[in-house]
Amino acid sequence: VQLQAYGGGLVQAGESLRLSCIASGRTFRHGGMGWFRQAPGKERAFVAAIRWIDNNTYYTDSVKGRFTISRDNAKNTVYLQMNSLKPEDTAVYYCAERRTFSGHTYGVQRTYDYWGQGTLVTVSS
Repeated sequence: VQLQAYGGGLVQAGESLRLSCIASGRTFRHGGMGWFRQAPGKERAFVAAIRWIDNNTYYTDSVKGRFTISRDNAKNTVYLQMNSLKPEDTAVYYCAERRTFSGHTYGVQRTYDYWGQGTLVTVSS
């Protein structure tokens, strides 16, 4: 499995960006995909996730109502639509896939099996 994330860039506060993560290789029916981010000087943290089998989505509190994770099966792509961006959203964003998905571990990084390279999102004030 290979994951390729792209779509980052420089935007102003209040604007939107859509990140994409293209997956190649095997798919895991009982797995899912997550987005994580690492801000300058901070540890990488959970942002959002989607579970394949029922399309349930999960978000960290700080992005609820602003970010939306979705999937396009035909394109093997997961998106992270980010609206109303804030300077504190500035980070390198990573996508990751897991082979199995327990709802209560959606934010646990070590439960993800495959990681893509990061894409930088910079939000200016």
